[in-house]
This record gives sequence, structure tokens and C-alpha cells, in this order.
Amino acid sequence: MTALFEHSPWIEARADARPSSGDRWADLMAVVDSASGEEQLALIRAHPELAGKAAIDRTLTEASAAEQASAGLDRLTPEEYARFLDLNTAYRDRFGFPFIICVRLTDKAGILAAMEQRLSHNRDTEITTALEQIGEIVRLRLKDMTA
Repeated sequence: MTALFEHSPWIEARADARPSSGDRWADLMAVVDSASGEEQLALIRAHPELAGKAAIDRTLTEASAAEQASAGLDRLTPEEYARFLDLNTAYRDRFGFPFIICVRLTDKAGILAAMEQRLSHNRDTEITTALEQIGEIVRLRLKDMTA
């Protein structure tokens, strides 16, 4: 079964312990929204870097590997790989967590442009943006499960 959230089963467990609204995605995101700041950061930090070490050593979750492949991140030129590595490092150094974007809604060029643009944000904006992107990832994973 596809993990909806990267290495964060507590979200589904908490949603299951609450009365259902009839909208699984909304129930899951309510758990994320009501989580503590530390829990939200742990969720963000549970995600792999794009085209990063986990992609190289094949430790990505099945869902993440497929999603990164859909954006062509499994077929980078050496120059593209170096650019991703540089931007991943700059982003992690600035914010303390990996860059997150719903790769299924963009492509390599869009991801690189977003990485460059989002480096100018403040940390609170990036936390909010990362959680929104996680929501999009989960929305698409849920859709795949019901298709």
C-alpha cells in the first residue's frame, strides 16, 4: 500500500481516531494543520531531497521514486544533477529542511525555477508552502488509490 505521508504514519492514525467528515483528504490535512510546529517540521523533514542521495542509493519510498521519475528527475544530465545538488544544499542551509514541491504538477525546469524563487522566502512562508505542497502530494496519492 502506498504511504500517503512520507515516514509519518501518525497522521493517518490520528485521522482514523477522529470522526470522519466523509472527505479523507480534508480529515488528513486537519491533522497536519492541528499538529504542533515541531510535528509539522518533522513531517517536512521526513521528505527526501529531490534528485538527492535517496534517489541515488534507491532508498526512496516507492511513491516518491515514481513521482520523481514522472518529472524526469531520474534522468538528469550531470549538469542538471549538479544544479539540483547546489540548490538542495542552499535551501537546506537556509531553512533547515528539504525543498518540497508536488513534482507531478511540474517538470524539471519548473522545479528548478521554484527552488531558485523560493530561496528568497522567509522560513515561515516556506514552512507554509511545504505543508501546502505535501497536501497536493497526498491529494494525488489518494486519487491514485481510488482510481
